[in-house]
Amino acid sequence: MSDTATITVPHLGTSTIGYRQGGASDDSLSTLVLVNSFTASVEQYRPQFADERLAGTVNLLALEPYGHGETRAGYAQFTYWDSAIANLQVLEALGITDAFVLGTSQGGWIAARMAILAPDVVKGIIPLGTSMDFESQRSRDLGCWDGIAFCTPAIDALAAPVGDDWVIPTELVDAVLQEGLGDDVSAEERSFWHTTYQHNYTGDAGRARVRTSSINLRDRDGLHGRLDAVRCPVLRMHGTADPVYSVANAEDEMQLFVNSAGAELTVVEGGQHFLSASNPDDVNTAVAAFIDRWT
Repeated sequence: MSDTATITVPHLGTSTIGYRQGGASDDSLSTLVLVNSFTASVEQYRPQFADERLAGTVNLLALEPYGHGETRAGYAQFTYWDSAIANLQVLEALGITDAFVLGTSQGGWIAARMAILAPDVVKGIIPLGTSMDFESQRSRDLGCWDGIAFCTPAIDALAAPVGDDWVIPTELVDAVLQEGLGDDVSAEERSFWHTTYQHNYTGDAGRARVRTSSINLRDRDGLHGRLDAVRCPVLRMHGTADPVYSVANAEDEMQLFVNSAGAELTVVEGGQHFLSASNPDDVNTAVAAFIDRWT
């Protein structure tokens, strides 16, 4: 959390966007934007920032979507399209003319939205453990989770205002960790995320942010009809142990990237939903090769 900075952009009545950079920027290298999953933060990408090989290949820039980490908006309501627009404005504010974008779960569909909105800026996307659909019956028939059933109890429980002493319940944090990393979460890692979440989600404003983030996840629009607008290369990675979105769904959706310069799916044996955390070596190696190939 101490490594997170903020930058101001004009979107949503002026916003401050939480971000982390991987040291001094090297103009000779491409930029890799990292967009975190539901209710996480830039801390999700600690394995990427710690990888000296990856840091020598790209300039790393992690951005926190609306409702997450240190990001705050002038307006209380926001969608994934808003996060995509704000991310593009951050790139402009930092003087970055083009970038690759990696996103985990919800970060994957934010990455796709960025590519749809700004094809001249986004050079390639790397969606991890994600779906391009809404929470549809189609996706459930292909083995994906029931996101409506997962999100609705939290949305209902978080509907009433709370006092300044409120912090996000650890039960909600543990539910996210279970879906993201399965049973293999050390006590140290669990404690880290409990502390991080309870720093990010406090008081009534924190309650409202996590509730709106949950509504966005449950009620989002799908991208199937828009994926033909993705022109850049796509490296999609999916773990076989992902309990949220299935490999079958990922395979089915790959045929929708009809105008991509090159769309490929890499299946990671035993990989979890938070693939960059469960299998950082697989992800980092594949991402470095993908960027090298398309730079």
